[in-house]
Amino acid sequence: MTRDQKNQLIDNLAQQLSGSKHFYFADIAELNAEQTSKLRRKCFERDIKLVVAKNTLLIKALDKIEGEYSELYPILKNGTSIMLTESSSAPAKLIKEFRRECDKPILKGAYVEESIYIGDEQLDALASIKSKEELVGDIIALLQSPAKNVLSALQSSGNILSGILKTLEEKK
Repeated sequence: MTRDQKNQLIDNLAQQLSGSKHFYFADIAELNAEQTSKLRRKCFERDIKLVVAKNTLLIKALDKIEGEYSELYPILKNGTSIMLTESSSAPAKLIKEFRRECDKPILKGAYVEESIYIGDEQLDALASIKSKEELVGDIIALLQSPAKNVLSALQSSGNILSGILKTLEEKK
């Protein structure tokens, strides 16, 4: 591979990384062709782009994009696949689901919500992260709850009051 081809690959990889809000680094080595194909298919179904790159090119691409990613460099050894996504927890959930059938992929690290996570033990924490849209929905539901309680209390007390007035009227 010529230097120009490598530079083009680095630029392309840097563009993909900077264009993605979140990315995960995983080890998918030792997966057979059928398992790899199944993983790629599941990634496609969940809008996760799966890319395999040489670690040296990946480090150079990370150096090119804006941000501090040096904490991720030590984990970039052996085979590394990159999962690029707009959803913060989708790759973690996919990895957990896929590992019910086999031992891989192993999470090496991730860049999610402007934070860096290192190691496979972070998988549960990453899978439980809510997206921005989910958090906004939760906040709206929490804000609506007191108003709904007040309205229902006013409506029920109105019904009770009218019932009492009717009863008093009938007694006379």
